[in-house]
Amino acid sequence: MNTAKQVVNPLRELSSYGQSVWLDFIRRNLLNSGELKRLVDEDGLKGMTSNPAIFEKAIAGSNDYADTLAALRKDSKLTAMDIYEHIAVEDIQKAADILKPVYEKTQKRDGYVSMEVSPFLANETQKTIDEAKRLWKWINRPNVMIKVPATKEGIPAIKELIASGINVNVTLLFSQEAYEAVHWAYIDGLEQFHKSGGDLSTVASVASFFVSRIDTLIDSIIEEKLKTAQGDEKTLLNKVIGKVAIANAKQAYQKYLHIIADARWKELAKHGAQTQRLLWASTSTKNPAFPDCIYVDELIGKDTVNTIPPSTFDAFRDHGVLKNTLEANIAQANEVMENLEKSKISMKEVTDKLVVQGVDLFADAFKKLLDAVEKARTSEPKSLIDNIKYVLPADLKTAVEKTTEEWQSKDNMKKLWSRDASLWTGDDESKWLDWLNIINDQLAHIANLKKLSTEIKDAKFKYALLLGMGGSSLCPDVLRMTFPKVAGYPELHVLDSTDPQQVRAAEKAIDVKQTIFIVSSKSGTTLEPNIMKQYFWQKTVEAVGADKAGQHWIAVTDPGSKLLALAESEKFRHIFLGLPGIGGRYSALSNFGMVPAAVMGLDVEKFLDSAREMAHACAGTVPVKENPGAMLGIIMGAAAKAGRDKLTIITSAKINDLGAWLEQLIAESTGKNGKGIIPVDREMLAQPDVYGKDRVFAYLHLANGADEKQDKAVDALEKAGHPVIRITVDDIYNLGQEFFRWEIATAVAGAVIGINAFNQPDVEASKVATRELTEAYEKSGKLPEEKPFFEADGVKLFADEKNAKEIESAAGSTKTLVSMLKAHLARVKENDYVALLGYIEMTAAHEEELQAARLAIRDSKKVATCLGFGPRFLHSTGQAYKGGPNSGVFLQVTADDTEELPVPQQKYTFGIVKAAQARGDLKVLDDRGRRALRVHLGKDVAKGLKALSAAVKEAVK
Repeated sequence: MNTAKQVVNPLRELSSYGQSVWLDFIRRNLLNSGELKRLVDEDGLKGMTSNPAIFEKAIAGSNDYADTLAALRKDSKLTAMDIYEHIAVEDIQKAADILKPVYEKTQKRDGYVSMEVSPFLANETQKTIDEAKRLWKWINRPNVMIKVPATKEGIPAIKELIASGINVNVTLLFSQEAYEAVHWAYIDGLEQFHKSGGDLSTVASVASFFVSRIDTLIDSIIEEKLKTAQGDEKTLLNKVIGKVAIANAKQAYQKYLHIIADARWKELAKHGAQTQRLLWASTSTKNPAFPDCIYVDELIGKDTVNTIPPSTFDAFRDHGVLKNTLEANIAQANEVMENLEKSKISMKEVTDKLVVQGVDLFADAFKKLLDAVEKARTSEPKSLIDNIKYVLPADLKTAVEKTTEEWQSKDNMKKLWSRDASLWTGDDESKWLDWLNIINDQLAHIANLKKLSTEIKDAKFKYALLLGMGGSSLCPDVLRMTFPKVAGYPELHVLDSTDPQQVRAAEKAIDVKQTIFIVSSKSGTTLEPNIMKQYFWQKTVEAVGADKAGQHWIAVTDPGSKLLALAESEKFRHIFLGLPGIGGRYSALSNFGMVPAAVMGLDVEKFLDSAREMAHACAGTVPVKENPGAMLGIIMGAAAKAGRDKLTIITSAKINDLGAWLEQLIAESTGKNGKGIIPVDREMLAQPDVYGKDRVFAYLHLANGADEKQDKAVDALEKAGHPVIRITVDDIYNLGQEFFRWEIATAVAGAVIGINAFNQPDVEASKVATRELTEAYEKSGKLPEEKPFFEADGVKLFADEKNAKEIESAAGSTKTLVSMLKAHLARVKENDYVALLGYIEMTAAHEEELQAARLAIRDSKKVATCLGFGPRFLHSTGQAYKGGPNSGVFLQVTADDTEELPVPQQKYTFGIVKAAQARGDLKVLDDRGRRALRVHLGKDVAKGLKALSAAVKEAVK
């Protein structure tokens, strides 16, 4: 939230429209930190509901309940259910006490906290009644509601509980018919309570009417129908899509108004009875094409409640639209429901299915909760902060401790989660933080990813080829390199290069007829995935025919993009949308990472569920020193400010590719305005005396991937006084945790350094320079002439005038490749870094030669070294190289291509695009005043690289 622009708090103002705002969230730190009271005081919060999934993640991933669990563990008679109930009841009681003033001020209308009966009892009336009465008595607070599902067996339980004077939150309401049955059960119960002498004013109830889940299910049905729909049917379906949930809720509210006008209700009202308000539940937006606050904005009305999850809560505070919408456009709502019926989609079948799914989802979440409690009961509790250890030099340790105290005192993690742009630069940062809640959003519609996975398996595709760059390709590449191939699912390949040899290699690795292609591009305008798509689309048409080609393609893109329009026109098998508020490098857990994961057969739900533990461990209410993401980010940021701005990444062999993903996240996020962190990946470990005082070492150690040699090397670094961060990854399925931990850490580091961690201005500069060259080629059929300042033995050197003069002058009278390289590398100073940028095919043999040159430079100059392949690194470390600290010395390597590979519908070839990208890259480095040199090899790249590697080794002697 950009507080500087905030004039009115829409959350507080909801009360003036007769609507109460409740929070769909509870955990111990929210209560103990004072955050709940702040939400009441500042945002007008009037109630809250509990959730077993939140309890589970807080227990599994944080220290919220460590003391309570330690005490309860001593009683061996307590089961996991007993321990959970002790924890939950204590939280509910604390929350109720904090909300008691609201309860009293609103004369028992608000101030409630809800706790659910076990979902295992959803279809057992008497057991539900007994359970609810037991919990009601145990909690012993008048401002508590017991949650009971609106199943067929639940409705008589609701009546009995109300008749006993127990407050009830009726859950899992989807249909209007069920809602009416629930409301009449409430009235029946009140009448019995009144006859028994009860005080009607003491009984309260809400009917939790679920919203977004309806659109999620119905829209998936419509999307399937639209694939074959024609004419009037297609028109009708397009009139309905995305509109049913709100229309259904508006009709339900009309039924509410009708019920409270009934004589039976009026009689009860005379004796002080409270209406059973409709409570809008499931109000986070599940479809990225919809506004993030749509299920709040469109359901504002008198005598209602909206229980809002934290992400939507913060979003509505920032830009919610205040208007009495619930009673507006009723005719249109009626028309939507009529059109749904005409479309032959049964609302009853949909809502019946949603009730069953809802019970199952709650039961699954409850089982996971009990499993987490059982694990904590039978073993020493361990939070995710325990998975990170660090040893720092005294000066850095002091800086980290000071920064940690500052972040705690200023509530900076709360600011981060509430999207307060002032935490960074006060610019547009608040627009780019939708990744904070993407895990919950993904799990809320996990059925879509599961369905995709099953469908691809059933279609018997043998290969999957992902076409993308940067954030669209790096996470899938980590997954394909880390996880073994899953039987029955396609083998995933990733193409993120315009090198013609690499494009051809990707083509040779697959059989187009047996391949599902995934083209990923947020904007849909990125050059590389567009031309990759053009090339492989033509190959698909040639292989299977134009009428069947679309069934071999999936698009992942943002709403409204050019790729979306293209995919629709070419009838792709699937289109998955990203969130515009998530930048590419923060998109690993969004559809850009999870769609390829589902295609390759990973258990995406397990992966995301693990990641959610980290999200809870990194929450804004967790004390900073116990927050695994915050602490990592503070160390990174404080170290960079102290001159230790080279983060050297060390990984266990099995998760080696994680470093490439981290490179982009860290470099592109922090490297700008002359500041930043330079990630150093795949630089073989050496003796401690090789490294300067500009290094921090991060060792990501896979628990079952022991490497004694690597461990000893890291131990030696630590003993020598270098700062070392150790992170234990328990299982490869916990990579999702690392994705989220490092995203939080990078955002925190950016704030500590004082930059916008979400833009990439210098990446755009390279794209512009490349586009100018490719457009010029389209017009003239050639790239502008270049003249090397040195040429010998088939090797050419290029640089701008300033760099060329400096190198030639330092080389002296004897002009050789070795003397030129020696002169260039002589410009390396203490605490600089050297980056080798290879615009050649990325193969093991090519990397080996460049690695040899890299290590020779490191060992001689005692500076950090980086190695990247272009154009891949342009969407990764390229931002830091151009916009970060001017401490880089760059050696760009290009070569003549052995073959030309045409780009369909264009004059230019893949080789021309790559050449334009290399030239554009060098131009921006030059424009930024960087020390840069391009070495151009001939067509025999292997021979040229050997000569270059030998020359570098000679030059640094």
